[in-house]
Amino acid sequence: MPDLGPAPVTDVHSHVFPRFTRAEGRALAGAGEPWLRVGPGGTGMMMSGDEEYRPVEEGLWDPARRLADMDAAGVGVQAVSSTPLMFGYAAEPARAADWCDLVNERILAFCADAPGRLLPLCQVPLQDPALACEVATRAQAAGHRGVHIGNHVGDRNLDDPGITGFLAHCADIGLPVLVHPWDMLGADRMRGHMLPWLSGMPAETQLSILGLMLSGAFERLPASLRLCFCHGGGSFAFLLGRADNAWRNRDIVRADSPRPPSQYTDRFYVDSAVFDPRALRLLIDVMGTGRVMLGTDYPFPLGETEPGATIRACPGLDDAERARLLGGNAREFFAPVPAGLVVSEGGTR
Repeated sequence: MPDLGPAPVTDVHSHVFPRFTRAEGRALAGAGEPWLRVGPGGTGMMMSGDEEYRPVEEGLWDPARRLADMDAAGVGVQAVSSTPLMFGYAAEPARAADWCDLVNERILAFCADAPGRLLPLCQVPLQDPALACEVATRAQAAGHRGVHIGNHVGDRNLDDPGITGFLAHCADIGLPVLVHPWDMLGADRMRGHMLPWLSGMPAETQLSILGLMLSGAFERLPASLRLCFCHGGGSFAFLLGRADNAWRNRDIVRADSPRPPSQYTDRFYVDSAVFDPRALRLLIDVMGTGRVMLGTDYPFPLGETEPGATIRACPGLDDAERARLLGGNAREFFAPVPAGLVVSEGGTR
């Protein structure tokens, strides 16, 4: 690969909510009905049918505002993915596929304002993995640089055979996958204080990662799959020792996994959205400097308001390692697979 010079600061985890009207949101009747109500002064409200879901600001739907925010923060590139409310996983598959095509078209239009700086990620009807493969292939051909999925569909986790089949397809066509937690478990016990986001999201992501490890899914998936988990992998890094200990001491834990969980950390990436340099240091110790990428969760208020601040404050990193976390790893993660290159379990050829 030619020397491309220093990689720009790249945020792999940012969201968009195009300006869908109430009528357009009805395409997902009974499955969320997402639309955007825009108010005065750059304010807005994400809507779910008639219900107010979350107040938002114009960076979520206005590319000019987003680019201005990126410039002010020193961010060169953003990967742009849908807001999980838009997934539509509860809808009938054909209707969901049509909706995803519309969402993907709007994301492409949003990113067209700055094609070198805004990387579009598509979404797919993951409730029907075969249809999801078709939508992903179509979106990649249209210009999408990756696919953004939720970490489960109902009671089907990422190690579900249909979903692992979709992940294998993404590896085959060279399409990176960003996994975001959503529809959090135990919501009936997490009332108020944004507890589903503070407790449920980390648990969901840990569940997804351990499920892929302990089910043997990573043994079956192509090594070429580029997979990234948001929010630093949730609670995974802190509890990895517990999982390894269980694998060593209980046969029911290791029944489907020939290797302990810690030996699969080279099969995926995580973003850096942990907000504490000490937590990031642990995450890097677990994952290695080549598997962590800047992620901010822009433009939501639970995101990193000063992009890259946690990476820059993390102890024990040299300049080259910080540069990898701030952009170098992301450039490799989103690098297009050259035309005609076959991606297989043994790598590329």
